[in-house]
Amino acid sequence: MIKEDVFQLWEEEFRWIGDEDLRQKTALTWELALSKSVLSVDDLQTIPFTLLCGDDLAVSFMVHKRCVVHVAYEAGKKMNSFFKTNLPVNMDVLVSGAILADVGKLLEYELKDGKLGTGNYGKYLRHPFSGVSLAEQCGVPADVCHIIATHAAEGDLVKRTTEAYIVHHADFMTFLPFKERLKVKDGTMNNE
Repeated sequence: MIKEDVFQLWEEEFRWIGDEDLRQKTALTWELALSKSVLSVDDLQTIPFTLLCGDDLAVSFMVHKRCVVHVAYEAGKKMNSFFKTNLPVNMDVLVSGAILADVGKLLEYELKDGKLGTGNYGKYLRHPFSGVSLAEQCGVPADVCHIIATHAAEGDLVKRTTEAYIVHHADFMTFLPFKERLKVKDGTMNNE
């Protein structure tokens, strides 16, 4: 049975995982991460999703995470529709991997005086590594752990599965515009 607070974080998205065992292992990984984290479910609704875009970022961790899962899910459905058996996407693996991609951030981050930062653990292990560790402790299969491990820049050093490519691109397409967008104001361009 999925704990209520974790279920509320991912209620809609958990329903997209048809494999009950994988759904339970995905939820258990979030439960384990929360039990080891200084962050609460409420914190995830308010903290910024990244430390790399400055203090004025208004998009919360959960808004970004849910967007990544939705973008990946829709992309996977379209790829299955267009490519069929030529490039099949395992939707259960895709959704589980997208939900778990940043679960390691719950160990990477700390709150000091109400300000989010990288904790001591996070100075040694980035979230792709801690995320895989958490997932493996919960029996998450290797194909999903591969997505967690390769969704960030660390994954550029290995070959990715189709599902891992989708999550990687869904994550970066909803992150980089906040970090590196070209702004146009009053007819002039401003690189920020």
